[in-house]
Amino acid sequence: MASSIRVRAVESGGVTSLKALVRHPMDSGFVKDSAGNVIPAHFIQVLTVSHNGKDVFVAQWGPAVSKDPFLECRFKGAKKGDELTISWIDNEGESDSTTATIA
Repeated sequence: MASSIRVRAVESGGVTSLKALVRHPMDSGFVKDSAGNVIPAHFIQVLTVSHNGKDVFVAQWGPAVSKDPFLECRFKGAKKGDELTISWIDNEGESDSTTATIA
């Protein structure tokens, strides 16, 4: 199965810029379907970006984050060719992870 995370990371002038798109329904638990039934909450709780085994960005999300969230962050200390790991876990225990090479 393909990853739910699309990532692009570029290093320039000592700063790495990371952009990620995460495919996830991010259901709040307050919306009803066409039959009037409440759609259960299903959202990412923690998203982590790691470089060389060290967390460089950790986001704690909740039901207020929109469907298919987009993330952008910058950090220092990485160089071209290094690998980043981006992972998430949601409130139902589902998770995904991917790696990206810094360009």
